[in-house]
Amino acid sequence: MLKFCMRMRTLLLFVVLVCTATVFAGQVRQLLADPNIWPPDDFVEYWAAARLTLNGQNPYDASLLLPLQQFAGRETDEAIMMWNPPWSFAVVLPLGWLPPRLAQLLWLLGHVFIMGFCADRLWRLSGGPLRFRWIGWISGFLFLPTIFALSSGQITPVLLFGGVLFLLCWQKAAGDRRWEYAAGAATVLVAIKPHLAYLLWVGLAVDAVLYRRWRVIVGGAAAGLICTAVPLVTNPYVWHQYVAAMTQRPPSQWLSPTLGTVLRLIFGPEHFRLQFVPMLAGLLIFAGYRYRYCDPWNWLEQLPVVLLLSLVTAPYGAWPFDMVLVLPAVMVLMVRSLDRWAYASSRWVMAGLLVVNGGCLVLNLLKIGSFWFLWVSPAILLLYVFGRYGDHNRAKCHPHALPSPAPLAVIP
Repeated sequence: MLKFCMRMRTLLLFVVLVCTATVFAGQVRQLLADPNIWPPDDFVEYWAAARLTLNGQNPYDASLLLPLQQFAGRETDEAIMMWNPPWSFAVVLPLGWLPPRLAQLLWLLGHVFIMGFCADRLWRLSGGPLRFRWIGWISGFLFLPTIFALSSGQITPVLLFGGVLFLLCWQKAAGDRRWEYAAGAATVLVAIKPHLAYLLWVGLAVDAVLYRRWRVIVGGAAAGLICTAVPLVTNPYVWHQYVAAMTQRPPSQWLSPTLGTVLRLIFGPEHFRLQFVPMLAGLLIFAGYRYRYCDPWNWLEQLPVVLLLSLVTAPYGAWPFDMVLVLPAVMVLMVRSLDRWAYASSRWVMAGLLVVNGGCLVLNLLKIGSFWFLWVSPAILLLYVFGRYGDHNRAKCHPHALPSPAPLAVIP
């Protein structure tokens, strides 16, 4: 009788799995056949550029991109340009081999996996308890910039993935310096939009000079050369085409949510160079911060604030979907606040994070434009500073009452 029940349970499980697979296959088939269910957005810039590169054509030519993007299902009369440097094709080039709809869905699936992985690892790297890692998953996916990036098909989650890989390799490098090569190689993914993390490059250069951490630079340079060579196989002129696009047709029409855009609105939109002025402030702040925390400098602790400060003072870009790069800082704040919930400042920080996320939701529902997200990254930076200042004050007033930060977990 027991064997019969076990066989019936196995048969029932098999039937349920077959039915589930059948329904899932039908849904996937419907998604592939009907682009109206999930219409393509920014994703088409990567697919079209990849298709042109594979055909040996100019991926930075708007006249060539537009018909491909319209064919992919994007309703637009103006091409969406891919402004990423040529080494980015090492990531997006496989998309050009696939039909646009299939490529779009696989791109979305891959980004969902990436965000889940990053949220989990960031929670653990921030010292979050293993049994509460589900809080990290939920927080990562409910963070509004994550939703913006996934829904638009933007590439920014790949940058975050590179940052997380850098941290994981850096952690292993504490026991084996050879992992520094891998840490440097991971930064190539962050360099897909290098201006959004410009202080990372400055910090790595300073590390190389002060602490002779040249392995990171060598690893990054080697990976960069390999990735740069990928599109040259089918389009040997891609670098010339990229430089021509950036110099002859700079994205001066953008009103991105940056401090540089505010300067242009004040002194004249024709002065595109004003976009780069906030970088000077970012470099000065970073220099002071780096001097204060110069020894020891641990990227596991400092990368979140470096990425956050880079995004606040970025020359251009920093769109709502790019703000997914502040997730490492958000995760640090969450872990610290939950660990020290008894203190009022921790509850204020958590409330501030909820307000920021709610504000992003309201702006998105109102559809008033990306420029008005200008306040989001600075607000998170203020919360980060407030959190550190609160910890510092509590440590001075109650040196034995404040628990030390949760140790950075060694992640298997």
